[in-house]
Amino acid sequence: MTSSGIHPLDHLVLPTQSLDAARARLDALGFVVAPTGIHPFGTENCCVFLADGTYLEPLAIGSEQAATEAAAEGNVFVARDRLYRESHGNEGFSAVVLGTDNADGDHERYVKAGLSAGDTLSFSRTFTDAAGKSDTASFKLAFAAAHGQTDAFLFTCQRINAPKVDRAALQAHPNGVDGIVEVIAISGGAPAEQHRLISVAVNDPSADMQGGAFHLPNAILTVLDAASFTARFGMPAGAPSELRFAAVVFSIRDIDAAASLLAANAIEHDMSGNDIIVRPAPGQGAAFIFREIQ
Repeated sequence: MTSSGIHPLDHLVLPTQSLDAARARLDALGFVVAPTGIHPFGTENCCVFLADGTYLEPLAIGSEQAATEAAAEGNVFVARDRLYRESHGNEGFSAVVLGTDNADGDHERYVKAGLSAGDTLSFSRTFTDAAGKSDTASFKLAFAAAHGQTDAFLFTCQRINAPKVDRAALQAHPNGVDGIVEVIAISGGAPAEQHRLISVAVNDPSADMQGGAFHLPNAILTVLDAASFTARFGMPAGAPSELRFAAVVFSIRDIDAAASLLAANAIEHDMSGNDIIVRPAPGQGAAFIFREIQ
């Protein structure tokens, strides 16, 4: 996770109206959901931690007043979340987050490339494990976005202080998910500009635009046009957008066991080869694809 190399996937931000709805939906999908985490600037989350070190961050507004004040003071995380909600409502998939050990260096690169979304952000919050043990997690973030774009942004996350808690119980998901193998974005225009944004954000200036795939150290970030997305996953691509994050592909151990769990929990899904496809729903934000990988 160095500033001089291609950044790995760290986590995904999934805005939601209600953490209760997100928790219920994710539980029904077979995930273990962490206790609520409260940010010092009005937002709150209930994360899903995976064994490969990545995680999902369902994000809700806990204090409208605190979030409004933070956005007015230049908090880019809150401001971008607000822009997304104003454009798309309170459910979705707003940001891809990358791991780094030098958020300041990333910020300098973003500024130089004309792709900075604003100032860096440093903060701490309490992290609680499944047994109730708490410690402090501290982060520094650097943000990248195309000018005028509200549908998607990327940022790097430097973990200044990693909490000394046991995540093992939080990573033992009944659906068998143990990691993220691919993130899918949809681009409806200016592919060269979107390619440049992502290549700068992930720190891969040599990325080949052919095929629209960015190979991170621990996952693939794929950019498809709307027709290709529909052809691949059999679902509508949604409203046109310059760049919009749309789907997450998870690795699972046993497709039959996962399908049985979804059926038992009345989760509608489609089978396609080694994939189980679950369309977006409130509290879920993106299309979830569960892929059996032996």
